[in-house]
Amino acid sequence: MRVAVLGVGLIGGSIGLAAKSRLDAEVCGFDPDPEVIARATDSGALDAFADSAADAVAGADIVFCAAPVGALSALVAEALAATDDAAVTDVGSTKRDLIAGLPAEGAERFIGGHPLAGAETSGVENARAELFEGARWYLTPTERSSGVHYDRLQRLVADLGARPQAIDPEAHDRVMATVSHLPHVLANVLVQEAAFALTEESERLPEVGPSFRDTTRVAGANPGIWPDIFASNREAVAAEIDAVAARLGEAAALLRAGDADAVRDWHRSALEDRRRLLEGELVGGELHQLRVGVENRPGTVAEIALALGRAGVNIEDMALYPAADMRTGAISIWVAGQEEAKRAAEVVGRLGHSTSIADHGDEGK
Repeated sequence: MRVAVLGVGLIGGSIGLAAKSRLDAEVCGFDPDPEVIARATDSGALDAFADSAADAVAGADIVFCAAPVGALSALVAEALAATDDAAVTDVGSTKRDLIAGLPAEGAERFIGGHPLAGAETSGVENARAELFEGARWYLTPTERSSGVHYDRLQRLVADLGARPQAIDPEAHDRVMATVSHLPHVLANVLVQEAAFALTEESERLPEVGPSFRDTTRVAGANPGIWPDIFASNREAVAAEIDAVAARLGEAAALLRAGDADAVRDWHRSALEDRRRLLEGELVGGELHQLRVGVENRPGTVAEIALALGRAGVNIEDMALYPAADMRTGAISIWVAGQEEAKRAAEVVGRLGHSTSIADHGDEGK
């Protein structure tokens, strides 16, 4: 396995470390900053480096583009042009504009990706091989995506310790606006409000409590990348800000009314909502294999993966088995839990594919 990493910061460096330690892969990297390359090589994140992105991807099976969002379109286009069969992906937190700008040549080999595994810290010096352990890693295939390249990428992502899940690119951006981008906005606003309000009370800022520190942990984090993220997802983030402003207005009205029972119910409702959201991240249960008969046509794998993702069914593993005539084939999909397997079979069946759930003794997995 040969992996190329274009942009060797926290995420790119962690991909290199994980690929080397978990897959025994050969990792070649490129970064426009020679000092970053030196640190990445010293830390063991890279086996080799190149003077250009085109040279770094030579012979690669998979290329990870780990540059800031604003630089991704050009970097992805360069990686696709310099490779013939490599699966090319990115790690950016927005997808719509990137996918819309893909070049026609090689677009089927690009599968968007986004690991939910960042941190307040940045730089390859903070990279670690276990960064993706148990983390959700969104993949955003389209109707143009090659099934073979999607399969190759989702297998490698799983082997890095992450939990891959397919999601439509536009749905991905809307979700990220809510659960990733909006928290940064709120943290920034909260620290600004606290700094303004508290300095009016005293010339010396008072010490803050743990709730304030926890809530504002990401305030001002990595200012080099966030302007591009906000710009590329501005409409979705702005809509979420408007929605939160309305909820804050409702909360203010609730508190002013002085109804203790209503406030208690509001608080309990928030606790229950948080519990359900966090439980949704948990994966459990025995793996069950779903066998799907398909025609060999572009976009089939993406169609199935996205349909399961929209239904809330996570693919834990996948394997492709093309027939000898290459006109038909089979896909094996593993999901956690018997009920999830039944639901997956229903979802895939509605797409017109023949499906069956393998018996435990016949799963070969």
